[in-house]
Amino acid sequence: MLVCQCNLITQKEVEAAIVAMLDEDPWQLIVPAKVYHAMARRGRCCGCFPNVVETIIRVTEEYHRNADSGDAEIVTYLDRVRALRDKFGSKFSERRYKGHRAA
Repeated sequence: MLVCQCNLITQKEVEAAIVAMLDEDPWQLIVPAKVYHAMARRGRCCGCFPNVVETIIRVTEEYHRNADSGDAEIVTYLDRVRALRDKFGSKFSERRYKGHRAA
């Protein structure tokens, strides 16, 4: 599935870049700009960044579950990240409602 239409980036490419970064340092902070830099691309319209953030959270959670490293701490931390995103995230993405996102 295409995640970024501007750069023609697929979901699998994003996931592979995230896993490669986690292999280097499992506890580093991963943000969309870092993922794009690892793929030697850059965000153009940045409309895909909310979906990339969700992918980062999901892949990081799966990575740490498979590594068997403090499962309770990981879930608690990622739930806090999701809560902050819901609390401070914008209601509009490119002036579109969340349900009308293309990706």
